[in-house]
Amino acid sequence: MTARPEGLSAYIAVTAAYWAFMLTDGALRMLVLLHFHTLGFSPVQLAYLFLLYEIAGVVTNLSAGWIAARFGLTSTLYAGLGLQVAALLALSALDPGWGLWASVAYVMAVQGASGVAKDLTKMSAKSAVKILAPKGQGGLFRWVAVLTGSKNAVKGLGFLLGAALLGLVGFVPSVLAMAAALAVVLVVILLRMPSGLPQGRKGAKFLEVFSKDPNINWLSAARLFLFGARDVWFVVGIPIYFYAVLSDGSEAGNRMAFFMIGSFMAVWTILYGAVQAWAPRLLRATERSEAALVGEARRWALALFVVPAALAALVWIAGAPAGWLTLIVVAGLLVFGALFAVNSSLHSYLILAFSTSERVTMDVGFYYMSNAAGRLLGTLLSGLTYQIGGLPACLGTAAAMVGASALAAARLGRERPVRQVPSS
Repeated sequence: MTARPEGLSAYIAVTAAYWAFMLTDGALRMLVLLHFHTLGFSPVQLAYLFLLYEIAGVVTNLSAGWIAARFGLTSTLYAGLGLQVAALLALSALDPGWGLWASVAYVMAVQGASGVAKDLTKMSAKSAVKILAPKGQGGLFRWVAVLTGSKNAVKGLGFLLGAALLGLVGFVPSVLAMAAALAVVLVVILLRMPSGLPQGRKGAKFLEVFSKDPNINWLSAARLFLFGARDVWFVVGIPIYFYAVLSDGSEAGNRMAFFMIGSFMAVWTILYGAVQAWAPRLLRATERSEAALVGEARRWALALFVVPAALAALVWIAGAPAGWLTLIVVAGLLVFGALFAVNSSLHSYLILAFSTSERVTMDVGFYYMSNAAGRLLGTLLSGLTYQIGGLPACLGTAAAMVGASALAAARLGRERPVRQVPSS
């Protein structure tokens, strides 16, 4: 029997808490999207529901790195889980009698709190990997890939869970059940959290979050456009497109559409997570230098560009939705998900490789601020482009944003020497 690597217990605890959070996060997104779509919200109004969630992510990530450096990673992890419980409880108090715009404003505010919770939890989990991962033999890339890939698989299950709960028990019971389950996880983590995470330093200054490393800044720009390219079709466009194709407007038809939409979102996200977890082996990370992996980030971004561009052209030429077209769109978006996962995995590794242990929370916070800004941009454009030009406009915008991400990735490694990843 080999000894358990130092830090593994803390890594397992952080990962378990992150899984629990992301399960509720995925379920909540589907509950809100499908519940309010059935209430008659337009695509742009649905996008509004998620705007404050993404704005909160931008602000939270910009400050969360400093908060973690000042107060410690366990503090931000506990705060994220606790705030999500509070947000779920608040959402259960929504009263349809308040009227359309009062309901929109209330849900936006609650989603904003949930956005803060998510990014506190994410920053804590991702930064912990830099501290806890074993040194050498590609350990950092493997631990990052396992955390990120498993998280996305769990979030995919959350999409399916949210759609299923909405159809089976309704909106309020679903939200209350998730709040209770996450509260139990928070209590267990509070009581049994292993040691190993830094406790913070009093001298940390807020302006330290802005990096002077050009690689971190270019990588953050690439991340912004990468996630904007996903969310421009993922958040509003494709669920509403599939709903229009699958539902006949009856209660049974709606239930079936919810299940099919939730299933697609789940399969897409689980595939994305599985490919992320597999990425170190695909890229032979333990055998290659950091400079070589920087080059891979450029090449995989260009490969990703082809998929939304081709799908946008096909859907635009085909015109009205048809069964064969829907199958091609599904297959194409699954290919997009696999290529997107490799890009995302490379980014998640590179931000930690470029960072130092002393600055990791600052750099990760800044990087995920860019990630949140990309989601914000994609969310806003998802409703807007779908309302203006339907799915072809969503996919065409995605292609343009992937192109911008590839241009930013092309700047990586040009302005300073990069360090080597130890070989196996």
